[in-house]
Amino acid sequence: MEAEIELKLFFPENKREALVSLLNSLPHSDAKGAIHLTNSYYDTPDLQLRRWDMGLRIRGRDGQFEQTIKTAGTVVGGVHSRPEYNIDIDQAKVNLSLFPTEIWPEGAEIGPVQDALVSLFDTDFTRMSWHIYLDESLVEVALDIGSISANGQCEPICELEFELLAGDAQALLALAERVTEQIPARLGRASKAQRGYRLAAMASPLQLDTLAFIALPKKGTPKQALVTLLETGLDRWQLLEEMLLESRQAARQLPLLGYRLRACIRLLRCTLAQFSLLDDKLLQAFDAIESQLSFVDKGLSLCELLDGDGALLSNLSEPEGLLDAVRHELAALEMPQKIDAMLNHVTYGQLQVRLVSLLMAVNAGQVYISEQQSLQAFADRLQEASWQQIVDLMPSNAELSSEDYQSFAKALDESILVGVAYGELYKHKSRDQFRAPWQDLVLGIRTLGAYHSLRQTAATQGRDIDDWLDSKEQSLLFAMEHSRRSALKVQPYWR
Repeated sequence: MEAEIELKLFFPENKREALVSLLNSLPHSDAKGAIHLTNSYYDTPDLQLRRWDMGLRIRGRDGQFEQTIKTAGTVVGGVHSRPEYNIDIDQAKVNLSLFPTEIWPEGAEIGPVQDALVSLFDTDFTRMSWHIYLDESLVEVALDIGSISANGQCEPICELEFELLAGDAQALLALAERVTEQIPARLGRASKAQRGYRLAAMASPLQLDTLAFIALPKKGTPKQALVTLLETGLDRWQLLEEMLLESRQAARQLPLLGYRLRACIRLLRCTLAQFSLLDDKLLQAFDAIESQLSFVDKGLSLCELLDGDGALLSNLSEPEGLLDAVRHELAALEMPQKIDAMLNHVTYGQLQVRLVSLLMAVNAGQVYISEQQSLQAFADRLQEASWQQIVDLMPSNAELSSEDYQSFAKALDESILVGVAYGELYKHKSRDQFRAPWQDLVLGIRTLGAYHSLRQTAATQGRDIDDWLDSKEQSLLFAMEHSRRSALKVQPYWR
């Protein structure tokens, strides 16, 4: 049994030659040449192995075959650690009895599983590899170019894998940072097997629950909270990235997915700031990625106008022409192209890798995190500071306009994210009562943005709906102002 510790990057195929040149040029790099690998992945029709969190394949190389089974492992921020068992075989036929009996779940009957095995999908790729020495560590770097195929469909493989052969796992990150400084590459969350199951239509659609609160250890330390927040943010980031790629042609889904990705980016940035770990280079990277999500607010506004077949315009005469114009504006945002540009920007993967490196350094005790305060006291202080900023922006004696609310949207989002990060440490009833009106204000701000977009659309169409819009905005503002003033009187739950 071997335990792989590896990190994977995805990169554009047109960067292959630049990657090869870079890897050849690194100090203490020993090129191992290229090999062609064919792989067939097996499971039962009801995916019994997958339910056991196992992956089974036969790999062919130069007429020789090897069967491999991978069992449940861990992923921390993008670094994979998963036990695997490799057995040489004479022909391309699985024999489960060759694997150690202790790997199977208690009571599992392997005979019926063996009999039911079928090939679900194949991968076919050329692998170039290097052994690279970094201080006392040895890393195998593999560059794979090829395809995944299932049911007559294909997906490209353009992956760079770093596997630790000896030494410290930080060496994986150090090499990944060298690569992402020059090549637009991003963390690869999905394995070839996971991608194959999806291509074979034998995996559930990607989905991600709304992040209400992060489960922090109630008697934990600030350091433990930092690790949990970074792990959660990085994991959600990578999953949302996959969902954005899968939904590229579904224009109505992209703004909300982009909004959730932006919230992840903001959560990570705010977390680093809270622990005094946000340096200028990191801040510039966060800002660069957020700027590439500039379509989010406009896209959300347009989608709100289209929701429910234009329910927001239900009592407006002849709304069809306006709705057609809104659909055209949504398409004109060119969101798939902007998402591709973001993913292929060198800053994107560079930031991901830096955050994983920081996470591992914190875990290893290489980054000092003060433990002089309890986690509860630390959270109380952060919530109070965040709340005071909102009180200063939105004092109860001020009359706020639609423009005011929209200009405060980011600050309100970030304040709510502080509650998302630390809210689980508090009594749920008082916490939820306090937060509810502020979350309603966020939805109200989004609707104000929709009205603003509609006003612009109507003007381009030569429609005069200003009186109707003014009435709608004033009614909404009246409700929001009442909600805000009431919310400012509620006792904060952390005091």
